Amino acid sequence: MDIFQTAFLHRVVEALDQPSSFLLDTFFPKDQKSQTAEIYFDVLDNKPRLTPFVHPSRPAPVVSNHGYFAKSFRPAYVKDKRIFNPDAPLRRSVGEQIGGSMSPMQRREAQVAEALVDQLEMLTRREEAMAAEALLTGKVTVKGDGYPETVVDFQRDPALTVTLGSGAQWGDSGVKPLDDLENFAATIQDKSGSVAKTVVMSPATWKIFRQDQDVKTLLDRRAYMNIEGLNVEPIVRGQGNEKARNVGTIGDFDIWVYQDFYIDDADVKQKLIPDNTLIIAARGAPGTGKGGLEGVRGYGVILDEKSGYKSDRYFVKSWPEEDPPVRMMLLQSAPLTVPYRPNASMRVTVKT
Repeated sequence: MDIFQTAFLHRVVEALDQPSSFLLDTFFPKDQKSQTAEIYFDVLDNKPRLTPFVHPSRPAPVVSNHGYFAKSFRPAYVKDKRIFNPDAPLRRSVGEQIGGSMSPMQRREAQVAEALVDQLEMLTRREEAMAAEALLTGKVTVKGDGYPETVVDFQRDPALTVTLGSGAQWGDSGVKPLDDLENFAATIQDKSGSVAKTVVMSPATWKIFRQDQDVKTLLDRRAYMNIEGLNVEPIVRGQGNEKARNVGTIGDFDIWVYQDFYIDDADVKQKLIPDNTLIIAARGAPGTGKGGLEGVRGYGVILDEKSGYKSDRYFVKSWPEEDPPVRMMLLQSAPLTVPYRPNASMRVTVKT
């Protein structure tokens, strides 16, 4: 029986698998729109220096400027094309009353709108996955149909990717996770000058962490998620962010538990933050990220005449084909998540 033609319907239940944009909103709060197909970015290499002493009668020494290295990357396109079959408007839409209450053209318009929402959700999930990779590895890997695998390396210090060894892993006798957090934050400050206060754990990491007696004593549990400046706007930004739980604070560390995933091309479930892993990073000023990771969402120009060759998060167009009579819809984007201060984040595997 085809339920979209004649069947019964008691209730439409929305799937609870909307993508979260928690990492994007937290660590990559700003957009950067390039005027070319390439995305250009400078990676800062600041060093904490002192103004030199000199005798009043001597000329001032020349002090070199802070260093940086410039890079550019032409991102692979994100493309999502949908085909709407000609007979679909004659079939009852999801949620429409039995017997039908909409005209065929109203159904077609509703189908196109629903497809666009799905396209935007998939784009958000793609950007969130890139944000996770940048935070975990200091790199973003891009590959696709006709696009050879390319690794955009932000040259994060290797000391900021750590796997704890035997006897030093969380849960081992004598290991103090709170001391480790202090050491991780000190390493980030040593490498970047940024103060890291935000800790994002996988659920498995949180289970180990909360068993520590010192954590049990000091953890200030909070009833509601409340980080100043966190974007929670609907659909495009902030959707699905209930998947991130603010479980409390210790000192000035904000502790989050985050679980989201995607299905890869091999139909395998991939967790954005692997089990027994945490990210500790500096967010910087709320809303801007200044002083922290300074992550941005970069977008290259959409190379499509109908887009006006503008740089936007995405460009969508729809058109009818005459024979066979189908409607097409295409979403295009050229995204890249960029941490301008890559040494302001650290990935730790706390147990193997």
